[in-house]
Amino acid sequence: MKASRFFVSTLKEAPTDAEIVSHRLMTRAGMIKKLSAGIYIYLPMGLRVLRKVEAIVREEMVRAGSVELTMPVVQPAELWQETGRFDKMGPELLRIKDRHQRDYVVQPTSEEVVTDIARQEIRSYKQLPLNLFQIQTKFRDERRPRFGLMRGREFIMKDAYSFDRDLAGAKASYQAMAQAYRRIFDRFGLRYRAVAADSGAIGGDLSEEFQVIAATGEDAIVYCPDSDYAANMEKAEACAPEHARPAAAQAMTRIPTPGKTTCEEVAALMGVPLSRTVKSIVLATDTLDEMGGVAGTQIWLLLLRGDHDMNEVKVSKVPGLNQGFRFASVAEIEAHFGCRPGYLGPIGLKKPLHIVADREVALMADWISGANAPDFHIAGINWQRDLPEPYLVADIRNVVAGDRSPDGKGVLAIERGIEVGHVFVLGTKYSQAMNATFLDEDGKPRLLEMGCYGIGITRLPAAAIEQNHDARGIIWPDAIAPFTVVICPIGMDRSAEVRAAAQALYGQLLARAVDVILDDRGERPGAMFADWELIGVPHRIVVSERGIKEGQFEYQHRREAAARKVPVENAAAFVASQIAA
Repeated sequence: MKASRFFVSTLKEAPTDAEIVSHRLMTRAGMIKKLSAGIYIYLPMGLRVLRKVEAIVREEMVRAGSVELTMPVVQPAELWQETGRFDKMGPELLRIKDRHQRDYVVQPTSEEVVTDIARQEIRSYKQLPLNLFQIQTKFRDERRPRFGLMRGREFIMKDAYSFDRDLAGAKASYQAMAQAYRRIFDRFGLRYRAVAADSGAIGGDLSEEFQVIAATGEDAIVYCPDSDYAANMEKAEACAPEHARPAAAQAMTRIPTPGKTTCEEVAALMGVPLSRTVKSIVLATDTLDEMGGVAGTQIWLLLLRGDHDMNEVKVSKVPGLNQGFRFASVAEIEAHFGCRPGYLGPIGLKKPLHIVADREVALMADWISGANAPDFHIAGINWQRDLPEPYLVADIRNVVAGDRSPDGKGVLAIERGIEVGHVFVLGTKYSQAMNATFLDEDGKPRLLEMGCYGIGITRLPAAAIEQNHDARGIIWPDAIAPFTVVICPIGMDRSAEVRAAAQALYGQLLARAVDVILDDRGERPGAMFADWELIGVPHRIVVSERGIKEGQFEYQHRREAAARKVPVENAAAFVASQIAA
């Protein structure tokens, strides 16, 4: 490819709404252009990156035995209504109507459609196992699209779906996909972790996320440096303390705390560690009648140590809260506590409620909480002596660095990551809802066991940039760079000698199947170098009159601080060796 015939469109400044490095650099490098909130045009330079990502993903999916198909972006609502997700997914699911007022959705994922295919096409156990995948545009109506391609509304995803006879087969398919994902991310040349994860809205039991390590990542990755344990923050278990609950050593005392509504403020006022305080979080669960109205409401008080944060995913698995919960209204709080938020606690309640204590709180003694009266807190609270044991004890908090690892092999550390892939064992969630069965060896119908496997094609380049950049621009791994090599001739428009040497090298690299671009635009050296450093092409060869006279070109890898001299006659072979290395 020659630059004069390509679309090179770099910018000196990033748009003001570009919040993170990848968004700024992809825009400045002429890879993407914003069309509207969360919707981007993939310009030629960016599209080349996406196509390389797709090619690697496709190769490894086929290698793992998956078969490619394409499913529609617009899907009939009836399929989504069968599984209940038409209503459950909420406003992220874009719902539309056609001219006949029939309901459709713009797909965020394709479990329903692929299950419909399976129930029509899979008749016998002899057709199993089967794995189907697609690389297709998706749409999720994010409330607040941000960070460029990292959290857009329209995006490209690879999604695959496995079908098996039984759960053992589904787990084997899952492991095959998990290994394929490792090969994919290894080929991308990215630092990543595979972590245990919660299945979320997709459903299922066994689940693993693939996280690219980056300081700007939205996700917290929990791992043990001394073992193989790794999980995302939603999934990571906070172990119960190993010690028994200490005996009460203080009398319960009501203490004035004027204007101090947070645990931090109360701890500072009393001169005690924040870990001595307990925060109160009030939730509500509603029971619905046959018409969908609220028939009854149960109020729940969650107690966490003052220096810990609630984990909503864990809370959603607590018995009684696992069918859906909401934060209680101010009116509900006042009715049960006799006080507005800021001074809430479990002592002196106006109405009974369910108390769920985090594992840490259940083993605390002499702790501090709100007094259910404005400007007062209570110190020296103890279980059994001052209030009954909690209704439930559960792990409902986020882990923190230094917590004991659940595998018992050390303590936990936390780093930031960007989720780029996710694998699930779905079980029969969708096959049961849509009656997708096959005839087993005994001639009886069985539900298909399913798995689901996604990779964010458009998110991956952004994640790669967050991990690989410097003050000058992007530093692409070879495998997904828009071009692997750029030839930068100095004065090509003025020197026949330079032009001939650059053309010759260009031809030699093409003959070696190197993905090379020749910058024949006649730009000044500074501007030319700045463009390609911004774009992030990993290998650069500079051709100049002076170098030709010395019988040398200059080679520089994008990560290197200085160029190296390379003999003209050996330049193509040298560059090929650097790429291979």
